[in-house]
Amino acid sequence: MTVHVHSITFDCHRWEPLVEFWAAVSDFAEDPQNPNNDGDPMGALRSPSGLQLLFIPVPEGKQVKNRVHLDVVPVDQTRDEQVAAVLELGATQVADHRRPDGSGWVVLADPEGNEFCIERSQAERDAAAT
Repeated sequence: MTVHVHSITFDCHRWEPLVEFWAAVSDFAEDPQNPNNDGDPMGALRSPSGLQLLFIPVPEGKQVKNRVHLDVVPVDQTRDEQVAAVLELGATQVADHRRPDGSGWVVLADPEGNEFCIERSQAERDAAAT
């Protein structure tokens, strides 16, 4: 049996700040066929490959560490430049697992506390392999 992952869903208090944050951080954007509008019950962003991030308001707050999170890799920056950029956009640093040899990752949280990790870029990995 095989499935295609259509959406990754985030519980949140308000979808608007998360749509703004994740659109600024990633290659996900509003779907022109289904744009986010004021008053919508949820927000969504779609990647060029069709994967969707859904942001659905729920009444309860986050209680514990996420059981699922995103691991992201910078495309046009280093890991450390990407970490600085997302902190400027409102993320908070949760844990730092960078190692002296340049490997490792940083755990951050988006504006509603959903954890995600930033790993080294492919260019950084390639440079370390030579």
